[in-house]
Amino acid sequence: MKILVLGSGAREHAIILSLRSEKTPHEIFAAPGNAGIAQDATLVDVDPLDGAAVAAFANEHAVDLVVIGPEAPLVAGVADALRERGIPVFGPGKAAAQLEGSKAFAKRIMDAAGVPTGRAVRAATAAEVEAAFDDFGAPHVVKADGLAAGKGVIVTTDRAEALAHAEHYLPAGPVLVEEFLTGPEVSLFFLSDGDTVRPLSPAQDFKRALDGDGGPNTGGMGAYSPLPWLSEDFGSVEDFVAEVTETVAMPVIRQLDAEGTPFIGLLYAGLILTPAGVRVIEFNARFGDPETQVVLPRLRTPLSRLLLSAASGHLEDEPQPEFSDEVAITVVLASEGYPEAPQTGRMIEGLAEAASVEGVTIVHAATAGPDAPGGSLIATGGRVLNVVATGSDFADARSRAYDAIGRISLDGAHYRHDIAARVAQQ
Repeated sequence: MKILVLGSGAREHAIILSLRSEKTPHEIFAAPGNAGIAQDATLVDVDPLDGAAVAAFANEHAVDLVVIGPEAPLVAGVADALRERGIPVFGPGKAAAQLEGSKAFAKRIMDAAGVPTGRAVRAATAAEVEAAFDDFGAPHVVKADGLAAGKGVIVTTDRAEALAHAEHYLPAGPVLVEEFLTGPEVSLFFLSDGDTVRPLSPAQDFKRALDGDGGPNTGGMGAYSPLPWLSEDFGSVEDFVAEVTETVAMPVIRQLDAEGTPFIGLLYAGLILTPAGVRVIEFNARFGDPETQVVLPRLRTPLSRLLLSAASGHLEDEPQPEFSDEVAITVVLASEGYPEAPQTGRMIEGLAEAASVEGVTIVHAATAGPDAPGGSLIATGGRVLNVVATGSDFADARSRAYDAIGRISLDGAHYRHDIAARVAQQ
């Protein structure tokens, strides 16, 4: 197939690498891409937020499938512009994408669908925020209602800090104050064609910047898959996935369909396993980053077939996706100052040496260059690279990942040293 992938981060690079790994070769375009993606796809000068421009390119080049990676084009309605022109696209339309674009919308859909989630209050003023703090108690959870690139959520016992976070976002509109839920978190992806869902394999990510879950929230500093410890409470990973499919994914998909806004694309369920049962923390309307980087390397079913079946409304014809028994972890290399004030423009060295480690793939998140053959790449953002390692067990995969990341040089860069450490000891 001819496939156009919209986006410029590690998630999109991981999608492209998965498509590249299939036995049947595809012609892959990416807009705008990055320096790593340029090695695996043809970069094209198309604004991913301009639905008409994306559609024009797809028609001109006879593209068979458009895959929308990030949330911004989805919330902007790019998928709608493509569907109106009969172009198969993997990604929900603008209305359904509000499941991620508005936390308040997501809560309403969950309530209507009977999906288990925490209590929440929509607060439009600082006084309303403080009243919600009084009601729920500490720790305080405050979420910006709209898109905030993974930085709109704060969880803290410091009331003043939580109030300051709310006041930062209140000028743009109401915020959500939620009750604090405790327990391990799980990310589970569902492919959807608007009626049928097919689950992928669960993953766990690490949102805090520093070891031991210290420091500020980030877009994600690492992840691993599968989650063998789910068997302790659910009997098996498969039983857990089946429960979440029935109690979370299908009710939401049915509710959105009933409201005339079918969800066609990737439903990302951010879950927390509380003492009272599984609860939904949030939904995203696209593949998660960095979880995609550990889920797709384990996928045996051709990704292109799954995405096209979802985009064309034939997902019911697809059996459950199959996954390798291997494990995968990813460790994110971040620029100095990330997430508050990342330093960019610095050179990256040692990528070839890192990629030479057995079982390791380097997935690019924010890289550019070189301007001349043989030149070094430069970091262009906060999360710069993902080192992805597969292995027979977590100890093996961790050894490979940390061996590889230790070979990469980026002045001032930092990464977590405890990704998948606990599961590797079990």
